[in-house]
Amino acid sequence: MRILLALTLAALPALADDALLSRPDVKKALAFMEASHERTLASQVTIAQIPAPTFHEAEKAKYMAGEFRRVGLKNVEIDKQGNVLGWREGAVKDTFVLAAHLDISFAPGVNTQVRKEGARWHGPGLGDDGRGLAALLNIVEAMNEAGIRTHQTILFVANVGEEGLGDLNGVRYLLKESPARERIREFISIDGSDPTRIVNGGTGVKRYRVTLTGPGGHSYGNFGRVSTIHAAARVIDRLADMQVPAEPKTTFNVGKISGGTAVNAIAEECSFEIDLRSVDPGVLDRIEAKLFEAVRVGVEQENKARAASGSVLKSDMKLVSNRPAGQTAVSSPLVNAAQTAIGAMGQNPVLEFSSTDSNIPISLGIPAITMGGGGRSGNAHSLEEWFEPANAWKGPQTVLLTILEFDSKLQ
Repeated sequence: MRILLALTLAALPALADDALLSRPDVKKALAFMEASHERTLASQVTIAQIPAPTFHEAEKAKYMAGEFRRVGLKNVEIDKQGNVLGWREGAVKDTFVLAAHLDISFAPGVNTQVRKEGARWHGPGLGDDGRGLAALLNIVEAMNEAGIRTHQTILFVANVGEEGLGDLNGVRYLLKESPARERIREFISIDGSDPTRIVNGGTGVKRYRVTLTGPGGHSYGNFGRVSTIHAAARVIDRLADMQVPAEPKTTFNVGKISGGTAVNAIAEECSFEIDLRSVDPGVLDRIEAKLFEAVRVGVEQENKARAASGSVLKSDMKLVSNRPAGQTAVSSPLVNAAQTAIGAMGQNPVLEFSSTDSNIPISLGIPAITMGGGGRSGNAHSLEEWFEPANAWKGPQTVLLTILEFDSKLQ
């Protein structure tokens, strides 16, 4: 859900009149980011070409650990969950996390080679989140080049498990189990490209794998027995007619289905996976209840229709992903800092709800937002994903200004 802020640049907190943009070190950092645009793009392409499907991020993690060391981060490590951590110490131990995710939304074996066609570069994961990972490195380099020091310590994170059934497991571990968790005070994820975008709302997500099982049999010799595929069709047909509100935005999708062994065999097993989303936790609970009812009714209908055969189906439902909903208040200092930074870049900020790594800190009461890494991108989660790098340096510039604007108010 995109909510365009009714703000003019004149109404934004004045960063341009602040001491921040007048600081020589900040000017130097911003200039460095623009001057290093081509090198950052080359880094993005290199990162994107390292395969990293969810649960298979180790190779890219190893590469990013090497890059974290190259740009001068301290105490670089790959933690127990597979996240890459690198520290840039501030005046105090309180820690601001800046993260981007390692994994891509594709199965193992996907071709991740990047190609250029005209103004666009194409490749799975190039924008989501190859751009975010390259932006992390560019921000560290710019801060080092300009000699910028911060009040808070910054923890740079290249995390696992953001996509699909990863269920935000990298950030869950970081904020709930890792030794660093007690120090973390704020969180920004760089994900996507649009530098005017501020995701301050976490869309709630529940994903289920529904599995139906039965006796199976020969399609001719055992005709009349229950069919798991037929039952799944009954369930999905019922779900397809489910009414959901436009506001609060609520969606559902059956995105994967599998089962059966041969065209002339009654399927012994069929499973499908469904994605339920809403910005309102209560509405999400209600459509979850409708899913339960659809499965119950669909199985009952198939069993009743084939009752003469004496065969019956069974169903099993497994919750495979649960992303909590929530919101970082528009009035929070972190959101204000992002709005101010975007305004200073000559743009109008846009507030959104989405499902990102920020869902986890928001649910834990930690101020968190997700911002874009710059440029333009499209067709995310498809083999035709593309990225246009025009003015892409404005993404990391905006994120850096957000951090420094926020940090300056703490001193």
